[in-house]
Amino acid sequence: IRHGDEEIRFEQEPFPLYPGEKLYGKVSPLQVVAPNTALRLRCIRDFKDDKNSRVAGDEWLFEGPGTYFPRVEIQVVEIVKAIIIKPNQALRLRARKEFTDKSGVKRRAGEEWLVREVGAYLPYVEEEVVQTISAYVLTDKKAIHLQATKTFTDVFGKERKAGEEWLVTIDDAETHIPDVYENVIGEVKITTLTSRQYAVVIDPVGEDGKPQLGRRVLRKGEAVFFLRPGERLESGIQNVHVLDSDEALLLRARESFKDDSSEKKPGDRWMIYGPCDYVPPVQVDILEKRKAIALDENEGIYIRDLKTGKVRAVSGQTYMLSPYEELWEKDLPAVVEDLLTKNDGRSNDPKAVQKPSGPRNKTQVVTYRAPHNAAVQIYDFKAKKARVVFGPDLVMLGPDEQFTVLSLSGEKPKRPHVIKSLHLFLGPDFMTDIVVVETSDHARLSLNLSYNWFFEISKDDESKDGGKIFSVPDFVGDACKAIASRVRGSVASVSFDHFHKNSASLIRQAVFGAEESGKIRNRFSFNSNGLVITNIDIQSVEPVDQRTRDALQKSVQLAIEITTKSREASAKHEAERREQEARGRLERQKITDEAEAEKARKDLLELQAQSATVEASGQATAEARARAAAAAIEGEAAVKQAQLQAEANKIKAQSDLEQTKAKQESEINHQKALNELEINKARDLSSIEANKFKSVVDAIGADTIKSIAQAGPEMQAQLLQGLGLKGFLITDGNSPINLFNTAGGLIGGINPTQN
Repeated sequence: IRHGDEEIRFEQEPFPLYPGEKLYGKVSPLQVVAPNTALRLRCIRDFKDDKNSRVAGDEWLFEGPGTYFPRVEIQVVEIVKAIIIKPNQALRLRARKEFTDKSGVKRRAGEEWLVREVGAYLPYVEEEVVQTISAYVLTDKKAIHLQATKTFTDVFGKERKAGEEWLVTIDDAETHIPDVYENVIGEVKITTLTSRQYAVVIDPVGEDGKPQLGRRVLRKGEAVFFLRPGERLESGIQNVHVLDSDEALLLRARESFKDDSSEKKPGDRWMIYGPCDYVPPVQVDILEKRKAIALDENEGIYIRDLKTGKVRAVSGQTYMLSPYEELWEKDLPAVVEDLLTKNDGRSNDPKAVQKPSGPRNKTQVVTYRAPHNAAVQIYDFKAKKARVVFGPDLVMLGPDEQFTVLSLSGEKPKRPHVIKSLHLFLGPDFMTDIVVVETSDHARLSLNLSYNWFFEISKDDESKDGGKIFSVPDFVGDACKAIASRVRGSVASVSFDHFHKNSASLIRQAVFGAEESGKIRNRFSFNSNGLVITNIDIQSVEPVDQRTRDALQKSVQLAIEITTKSREASAKHEAERREQEARGRLERQKITDEAEAEKARKDLLELQAQSATVEASGQATAEARARAAAAAIEGEAAVKQAQLQAEANKIKAQSDLEQTKAKQESEINHQKALNELEINKARDLSSIEANKFKSVVDAIGADTIKSIAQAGPEMQAQLLQGLGLKGFLITDGNSPINLFNTAGGLIGGINPTQN
């Protein structure tokens, strides 16, 4: 018995299994290998068959069609199917180890190659399939750009060096399958030029196939070509320059050459004027395309001469720049740029409207429309003089001119540099300011004042007066400070009560002054710039201190209340008086009517009771007169009582007001006395300290102080003399000392006669 061994039995007579034998698996049919397939076999132990001798580890293919008879020494690894290579395809293979392929070519391990034959291909066990490569279809408008990764001979029989690049076009083949040593950089589209186009090719490829680095070639349309590897278009495909009658091209020579008219040197500049079309040769650069600039009388441009550097302004004509001229950009300060974008030329103005236009063209002449009744100052830095333009007018800046920017005070109270402006209004106008003043009784008040002003300019000599009005940079702040100073000085000399009653006349007299006759003037002039203040309007007067404001408000309310009550009492008394008078007239009328009735009755009964009628009539008349007299006396008494009550209320209110005023004055005087005591106390203490120090110095004596100051150095000098040393030097050993300078100082201190 061969223990551990196996045996494969094929078609034969039935057989029994001997003791120790056993059937491994089931009875299986033989494996049939179809066409275009194969079995990959591996030898697991050495053996010899009729043809070859196999070693363990060998691999080979059993190609179909056929029936495979297995052996115990052989292991079936896998079923290998043939790969179908279609037209315009190729199979890329790699050698696993060194062998000879089907074509009889000896391959090395790791080598790659292509199989281009159309049909089924069954790779050997020594071959590894990398990928299936499809061919690139080439047309008359498309080519492929290839690069060699290794020196080899391509399918066209040309030797390619490593790193070489080339194109494969339809002239070479309709399709192309890249070789294993060919790297496809990309597809190249054909470049087409029409009859109105041209292109400049940089680094063109010569007839020998090598790039001519640094050269430039002009190709005009109509033309069709592929850009070779290394070639590129300068600025792409360009159109032929077509010039109108008012257009021109500025040209510059790159190198020396001859054109139709003259010989050009490198750097020469000239222009080609229209109407024409132009294609520049490779020796010429087009710097720019120029067009004649049409300028109105109110428009202009800045031009600089490239040879002399001189800048000038041109306006009122159609102008074409010469070859050595260029447009010059005039820069303006940022504040001027901001003011020019506003319609009124002022900043920090709520009525200012932003212009909708874009950024300013710096090559155009700067223009500014001076408003009516305004002046604009322009300074020429080259001529070093200024000119003033009165509006309405159009200001055009020269190359060396700049606007004079006014920086004026604004807001309430006035703050400097709030308003920026290019023009100065001549007035009449007004300005408002808040001035804080203090009266002689230390009441601080806030005055809201408005001033009417204008600039006084002589029509005969506007040029002289025009420069004068710009002599003060901030006329608003200067005028407000001057007026506020006068107002504060005038108010400081009067009491609050006096100022409250005569505020308008005091302020006008302080600002305008008074004539010899005592009449207040009606104007205040500034001779430095011709500013004239014509009127002052006091819009409001408010106390600054809250307690003063509350007391003043309470006093005003009390006066209003007293006046109101007085008027109410007077009206009430007048109404009662009129009521009494009406009642008296009514009674008198009633008595008169009764008298007439009695008279009629008397006439009726005269004959019957003449004596009784006379007595009754006398008694009735006396009683009526008595009642009328009593009513009149009672009315007069009531009116007198009301008048006395009103006077009593008035006297009481006045006494309360005087009592409050006296109380406030006493508090102020008390505070003054306390402040004076504190000042005297501080003054006395300082005098005591000064006298104390003087007494100490006098007690010690000047000689004693001098001896104390000299005691230390003299004691050190005596100590050195006692030790026999002329000098000494102490160091901690860590800080370096310059011994050369030290020795020099010591030697320098010795007298030459002693040496």
